[in-house]
Amino acid sequence: MDKNLEIDNVDLQILSLLMEDANMPYTEIGKKVFVSGGTVHVRMNKMEQMGIVKGAQLVIDYAKLGWDISAFLGIYLDKSSLYEEVSKELEKIPEVVNAHYTTGNYSIFAKIICRDTQHLREVLHDKIQKVKGIQRTETFISLDESINRSIPLHKKENTVLK
Repeated sequence: MDKNLEIDNVDLQILSLLMEDANMPYTEIGKKVFVSGGTVHVRMNKMEQMGIVKGAQLVIDYAKLGWDISAFLGIYLDKSSLYEEVSKELEKIPEVVNAHYTTGNYSIFAKIICRDTQHLREVLHDKIQKVKGIQRTETFISLDESINRSIPLHKKENTVLK
């Protein structure tokens, strides 16, 4: 592997600090990991080019904005080969915030966010269940999210993450 594509403990420390606080300035991160702010910037660019860092997101409490329903959908497809086609259609539905191709009972497991139960019904009936290739869905309404975190990053010396 090209030396520029290796990940070391400094890179992991940078990522760990940003996972805790994505607003932390590169200069402050540099002080904590004993490199310059410019070095942090260069390393972040490298990790973006490698596809390790895929951007940054603002974490929103949707309930405080009036979007009170968070639900998970188990989606049964007519056949597994429709996954990519159905995923592209689900991506067009703004209330679908993520979707996973899964093993088990469902072909796709998705998360949706809606304003209320009426909006949830409309999204399910008028949008999701009309997607060609979806056989049926099962809906699980979330009552509370108690854990939402990143995994801790650790690395042994002289190893490369792939």
